[in-house]
Amino acid sequence: METATASRHSTTHTVQSVRDLTDSTYVLRMDRHNMSFSPGQYISLGVNDDINMREYSVYSGVDQDFLEVIVKEVDNGHVSKLLRRLKPGQSVRLDGPFGFFTIDPETRQNADFLFVATGTGISPFHCFALSYPELRYTLLHGVRTSEECYDNDVFPADRYTPCISRESSAHFNGRVTEYIRQNPVKPETKCYLCGNCDMIYEAFDILTDQGVPAENLFAEVYF
Repeated sequence: METATASRHSTTHTVQSVRDLTDSTYVLRMDRHNMSFSPGQYISLGVNDDINMREYSVYSGVDQDFLEVIVKEVDNGHVSKLLRRLKPGQSVRLDGPFGFFTIDPETRQNADFLFVATGTGISPFHCFALSYPELRYTLLHGVRTSEECYDNDVFPADRYTPCISRESSAHFNGRVTEYIRQNPVKPETKCYLCGNCDMIYEAFDILTDQGVPAENLFAEVYF
């Protein structure tokens, strides 16, 4: 969500690259400057001469020496358009990190996880996979077409299931919520949901009906 409240504690980071994934989606890489964050947190980004900022989950891993976010350029997205035009060597303004969509060390070691994403909501799970390769997880990624399976080679094939709604494929054809209906989840599973609010509300209802308690459900809404 774009804001006009630049923090007095903003830091400046140098752009390393802008890597296109599709016609509308790209990965922005910048210098990390030793910034500490927990996987699952987000940062707020803006261009130095513009007051508007936008929140993005960290896409890169906690042990990488650069910082990445995945961005979808939208028609009315002021910041997403500005960020895409940046060139290596230019700078961005950064606030953060923020947020509690994280996993504590004891849970990482002992729990089984279901990760459910739509679109660029894959970002925190990409960070989880890079940062915590020992995690026991299944990842469902709801996309319209197979070209939106962004950087899916990061995930082991037996842990990643794309749910493709607008083209036929060898994967699951349909929405992530339909996959969950057809493949019930064990109540003790820790379920992390990230994406559009409609998916999250529907998935919450399905999972609670399957017996997953509220304390095992975690959500980050992407508008």
